[in-house]
Amino acid sequence: MSLKPTVSVIIPMYNVSEYVDDCFSNLASQSLTNFEVILIDDKSVDDTIEKVILAIECFEREDVEFTLITQEMNMGVACARNIGLERASGEYVYFYDADDRIEPDTLSALYSEAKQQDADIVGCEWYISFAQNERHIKQRDVQGGVDLFRGFASGIIRWNLWLFMVRRSLYEQNGFKFLPGMNMGEDMMVMMKLALASNRVSIVHKPLYHYSQTNTGAQTKNWSKEKRDQVTANVKEVEAFCRRNYGDSFDLELDFLKQSVKLPFIISDRRDDYKIWAGWFPESDKSIRRNKSLPFRTRGLQLAAANRQYWILWLYYKLINRFVYGLLYR
Repeated sequence: MSLKPTVSVIIPMYNVSEYVDDCFSNLASQSLTNFEVILIDDKSVDDTIEKVILAIECFEREDVEFTLITQEMNMGVACARNIGLERASGEYVYFYDADDRIEPDTLSALYSEAKQQDADIVGCEWYISFAQNERHIKQRDVQGGVDLFRGFASGIIRWNLWLFMVRRSLYEQNGFKFLPGMNMGEDMMVMMKLALASNRVSIVHKPLYHYSQTNTGAQTKNWSKEKRDQVTANVKEVEAFCRRNYGDSFDLELDFLKQSVKLPFIISDRRDDYKIWAGWFPESDKSIRRNKSLPFRTRGLQLAAANRQYWILWLYYKLINRFVYGLLYR
């Protein structure tokens, strides 16, 4: 490929052998031309690398360039993302998880919107994919980077990397990188910095990503103490960035962010989860009533948790989250 790539698609991989074929099928079906794909294998112990090498050799499109990077030791997704960014040469960057799916026009729709609007960041809507059906998740319009930051913080806009295509120079000029080893909440930290550094932001109101939700049970079962510490480190990095550059201008939004990251622990029927919620960022509880962007139901659950009315949380989970949602989204 002689032309400079339009988009750098960065795909961290670890033990995703069973998804490699579908991932490459998704890439082959993209209507966008002249893009590059950077795959970083984080020392997989299955046959991911062998399948990727074969898939690259069999790839029939000549306008797509592949770079495969293999780690000598497992460093985690944050380091893998940094390596991908270092090797990227496209005008825009897009992160894609190998075990999910993208639409044939995902890259072209986001890139076209970015060029038409001269946008630093372009987002889209998405699907949560369950075993038998999908749920369409919409995104609201935003009025620039600060509005996007506030949407992230208040919990009304998702910060997942795969929802956004970002101008590569926004990373480079600001020196934004993922914290090595901090592999939970790493997307939140970087996207919030990118939002504040951006000028123009646009949203494509079309679902372009299929996020695979394989576990519809308790959302906190895999949140070990180590992973919570990683999220804390990323929240603290956002907090330090804001204080360093904006003083106390975003203190309220930082409280909202802390409430947002610990919210899963009250969407549960386990008392231990409620105790984790109570002990995590307790200084942010004072701002629960001020987040008017959230539904009254969510604020009500947060207030119940703050007042240690755990029976309300248990009842909500059993009657609403587990029973109703369990029937609708299986």
